Amino acid sequence: MSYIKSIVGLSVVLIGGSCSNAQSSDTTSPYTYNIVDTYQSETFDNSKEIPFPKEGEAFYGQDAQYDGNAPSYIDNNDGTISDTITGLMWQKTYKVLTYSETLKELKRLNQKDQYKDWRLPSIKDLYSLIDFSGVDLSGMAGIYEKTPFINTNYFDFSYGSNGDREIDTQLLSSTHYVSKAMGNDAIFGLNVADGRIKGYPLEMRGREKQYTVRFVRGNKQYGINKFKDNKDTTISDEATGLMWSKDDSQVPMSWEDSFEYVTQLNKEKYLGYSDWKIPNAKELQSIIDYKRSPKTTYSPAIDKLFNSTKINIEDGSENYASYWASTTHKHSKSGGTAAVYVSFGEALGFLSPPKKRGGNNEAEGRGPRDKDKMPPILMDVHGAGAQRSDPKTGNAADYPQGLGPQGDVIRIDNFVRVVREIK
Repeated sequence: MSYIKSIVGLSVVLIGGSCSNAQSSDTTSPYTYNIVDTYQSETFDNSKEIPFPKEGEAFYGQDAQYDGNAPSYIDNNDGTISDTITGLMWQKTYKVLTYSETLKELKRLNQKDQYKDWRLPSIKDLYSLIDFSGVDLSGMAGIYEKTPFINTNYFDFSYGSNGDREIDTQLLSSTHYVSKAMGNDAIFGLNVADGRIKGYPLEMRGREKQYTVRFVRGNKQYGINKFKDNKDTTISDEATGLMWSKDDSQVPMSWEDSFEYVTQLNKEKYLGYSDWKIPNAKELQSIIDYKRSPKTTYSPAIDKLFNSTKINIEDGSENYASYWASTTHKHSKSGGTAAVYVSFGEALGFLSPPKKRGGNNEAEGRGPRDKDKMPPILMDVHGAGAQRSDPKTGNAADYPQGLGPQGDVIRIDNFVRVVREIK
């Protein structure tokens, strides 16, 4: 069937399978937490773009095949951008500031601006802006294709805006991590150069980290869930209009197998419904509870109404699972080989101890892996509530010290929590 999805200001007609994808920009929604579509318009197999799978085919039920609130921005021609879906108003441009400088700038802005209610956005406010038509350039600076994970028709953007690397475009949120990331007090940020949420240490080697800062105003209810236990093993979020399974899959699986898993649930009319799906990245992140973490509340980062599977992590201790999204995480070199997941337990990595003296500050506080260094330590590097990506297929044993500058743990198999729209 055909449907229309807007991509960077252009209307593009796509032909796909039988899943509905008629995009809506209805501003009369009864919900206070309208989730904006991810903007992903392609479907993928384990490595590359493919035609829209049909029902019964492998990989059926991906992000691009389902309805969403199409992003709808208005440039007010006064340095602000209004989002008609979320009810949020954003600054078009940004400043590069430390956290302490941000608080001073916010106070100054609210004293002099015509609006007196600007605020530092929460991580859920910020995540409404992420655009998964983006292409991650991690490790490939200056070599391959790259596309920001934010709509540059409306929002100012520059690679490397707050750091030495092209990848350093990390938007600061007001959401502090309730535990420690890399052993330090941390705050969550949205990297719109690589399309991820991470917890960033407020200080690195005694110096405050700089961020890209963009303030927001309006809809103070955005990002606040209104969960209702339906007493039938489902939980409704009356803020978003989504219904979730109270239980997760209880076993991990590959990204491809997760679609087969949901197909089987729908054949069996799981909990009385046959329209379950894997949530897209934004839907999945919407149920994170950033006030919770394994080390502070002894729970996953999700409301206690939900049942969450405990897992034995790489060092044999207990933690909580990560969950697949139906969204592919496109990379400039590897194409569609990775998919988005969200950490409801700690976002772990194998981090090498930093040099004691004169070490370079590689990759946000991590010392280089020299032969004479201590072996990397498994620790919470990005925080419960981080959004990262995993290869869709392969063998986790091939990544004994993780992947990337913080040694992100690679599992290949993640868990699934299904969702459906409240009718």
